[in-house]
Amino acid sequence: MFSFFKKKKIVAHIKLNGVIGNAGKFKQGIDFAGQEEIIEKAFSLKKAKAVAITINSPGGSPVQSHLIYKFIRAQAKKNKMKVMIFAEDVAASGGYLIACAGDEIYANSSSIIGSIGVIYSSFGFTELIKKIGVERRVHTAGKNKSSLDPFQEEKSEDIERLKNIQLDLHKDFIKVVEESRGAKLKTDGIELFSGEFWAGSKAKELGLIDGLGNANEILKEKFGEDVVIKKFEKPKGWFSKKFSSSINQVDQLANILEERSIWQRYGI
Repeated sequence: MFSFFKKKKIVAHIKLNGVIGNAGKFKQGIDFAGQEEIIEKAFSLKKAKAVAITINSPGGSPVQSHLIYKFIRAQAKKNKMKVMIFAEDVAASGGYLIACAGDEIYANSSSIIGSIGVIYSSFGFTELIKKIGVERRVHTAGKNKSSLDPFQEEKSEDIERLKNIQLDLHKDFIKVVEESRGAKLKTDGIELFSGEFWAGSKAKELGLIDGLGNANEILKEKFGEDVVIKKFEKPKGWFSKKFSSSINQVDQLANILEERSIWQRYGI
């Protein structure tokens, strides 16, 4: 039995699914702390020919995206391992940033790819609180501490400060994409870094991905029909199982709505 499996090529497989960062009370999306151990174990698999990572994410925290991207690249270098990324429904924004950790990136022809940009969104309630007769009182030590307070009028200097931060984050994102994809990128008059996103077939034309196909078919094509795909999954802890059903219903609804709003940017 041992000699039979020894002849087969082995590939480690990880799946990253969800919004990147904290996705609500007692619930985590994709974050570095939650994925570090699984990623390290996958790269430590003896005699593995590559590490395959399936991504299904509309993005989220730029910090967590960068941390995961850098850790994957560091592990690949340390273990001299090839990284193959497979996008499912969406690999957009921070999801695409993580995908750039791959030596090769694949997607379905209908996958949503790209959205290389930075977004900040909130609501303004100034007219609402006037109508219901509520007075907003804010006291700070530090003149910019109440920047972008949704219950106060927007200030041009606050918006300008936010824009500058977004530009810095955008530059970091662009740098990752350019270093990862290099000469593969083909603009053809299209602005790749505008925040726009494309279907997988168009993303391939633009050089954002290398090919079309799912993990099973591409891995069999690359390593043979009898390739052994070893899955690494994060077990759901007792604490999260015990308390997930007891979360306040209002918090649950807020978490669901917040998460859905991120996915729905891409029609998912």
